[in-house]
Amino acid sequence: MKKPNTSGSEILLVGQIAAMVSIAAFFYYLRRDDMLLYGDAVAHINIARRVIDSRTPGLLQFGTVWLPLPHLLMVPFLISKWMWRTGVGGSIPSMLAYVFGVTGIFRLMKTVLPSYRDRAGAEFAPWFAAATFALNPNLIYLQTTAMTEPVYLAFFIWTLIFVCAAIRGCVAKDEKAATSSLMKAGLCLTGACLTRYDGWFLAFVVTAGLFVFSQFSNFAFLRPGVRRLMLFAAIGPAIWLAYNAAVYRNPLEFANGDYSAKAIEQKSILAGSPPHPGTNNLPVAFQYFFKSAELNMAGGKWQIFWVCALLFGTAIVLLFQRKLWPLLFLWIPVPFYVLSIARSGVPLFVPDWWPFSFYNVRYGLEMLPAFAVFTAVAAYGLIRFASSTRSRLVVAIVFLAFVSASYVQVWRKDPVSFEEAVVNSRSRIALESAVAARLELLPPDATFLMYSGDHVGALQQAGISLSRVINEGNHRPWKGASDPEGLWERALKKPAAYANYVVAFDSDQVASSVNKNDLGTFAIIRVTGQSQATIYRTFKSNQPR
Repeated sequence: MKKPNTSGSEILLVGQIAAMVSIAAFFYYLRRDDMLLYGDAVAHINIARRVIDSRTPGLLQFGTVWLPLPHLLMVPFLISKWMWRTGVGGSIPSMLAYVFGVTGIFRLMKTVLPSYRDRAGAEFAPWFAAATFALNPNLIYLQTTAMTEPVYLAFFIWTLIFVCAAIRGCVAKDEKAATSSLMKAGLCLTGACLTRYDGWFLAFVVTAGLFVFSQFSNFAFLRPGVRRLMLFAAIGPAIWLAYNAAVYRNPLEFANGDYSAKAIEQKSILAGSPPHPGTNNLPVAFQYFFKSAELNMAGGKWQIFWVCALLFGTAIVLLFQRKLWPLLFLWIPVPFYVLSIARSGVPLFVPDWWPFSFYNVRYGLEMLPAFAVFTAVAAYGLIRFASSTRSRLVVAIVFLAFVSASYVQVWRKDPVSFEEAVVNSRSRIALESAVAARLELLPPDATFLMYSGDHVGALQQAGISLSRVINEGNHRPWKGASDPEGLWERALKKPAAYANYVVAFDSDQVASSVNKNDLGTFAIIRVTGQSQATIYRTFKSNQPR
């Protein structure tokens, strides 16, 4: 790989275009009130908010299942109550990550493609890949939300950029440049590992691959950098394992605790639900994940063209452009999600196959960098093969028309990740809106006892500061499952001593565990498809009931 011909002006232009797309989409979805459709987005925002707004504020509010970096990035933007209530504070890190991701795809292609020959193809491919990534309708929607996928994709892409730069430095016999690039890759890996668990698998595969690569004598320059890379790759997982060990007395609490995907699936099975598709079946898990990847690119018959372009671009790398081998790391999401679905209790439902619903379909978006890059490589390969300027122009036009037509088709129907959010939010938002309307009628200084894990959106909509609410986050986890002296447990035992009102949803911890002796029903809210919500007024022992 030769030195890239990336100029600062090109990167700046790509970033400016990406920023304009991001901002336009932000205002579009903000006007439609669509940024808080995902329950996970609401949860991410409120986890970050309770770090600064809680009866017990601090870093322990991060919990254990979700990694902390996305929440840390949101905290400064959620100090504003308006940015918290609207979800804008959670959108900003995702939007910034989207811009970095788009510029990263452009930079990655400029880094790996030779610039000293076939200039037309080498100039077209980076812009084409960046446009394919930037204009994907599903990514455009998700980057306006507090979901973690855009942030992770940015770290993923820039990790590969620095890995490619390190290999280029090694080929040029520039040990300093190679080592410096690997350190930057390590920092990106640390960020990826603290954003999503995908990053842990990425860190393992990348470091293992580079370690093997560095053992060849021609690439011995990489060895010092690879050792540092391994150290950086271990930092993120080490921090999270230590946090879980210190706070929950179990370093694997995120993997096998009460709120882990495996535990949630076991509870679902005990309740009578069948195992999700792909459980203990790697081929079926692959089919469901790859189908979700196709759905995030296009619908219907257009999907086969994306798959063919992906495979053709990959074949070009394997057979004809082996110097581009680092691009094969873009396939890493496939084994990670196949293993997660088959072995770790992670469900993924697609609307086309049983059980014909939407759940975690957005995970397929992790393959967007691979689709964008390898389709661009396919175009580059055909342009190189073409014998005339006219035929090269025809190839470029065909690829542009293909991407444009498939994305227009997606917009006509709505992006699948947006559909997933809409379908799964209807009854939840209806219930939370109804509860919020009732809560807004209560005194502005009222205090509450409520389990916030499922319907914290009601508090967010009502604008009730989390510092006025005793919730499960006010439990001292290092004391174990039961902590009689904890604020949460004491409030459940004697709610009248701690809160003016109690909000309970059928079967949640408040409904099942609160002492109802000093409670009087204030309101009952029912919404089809959701648990009944009951708002209680608390009475002191000497007050009339």
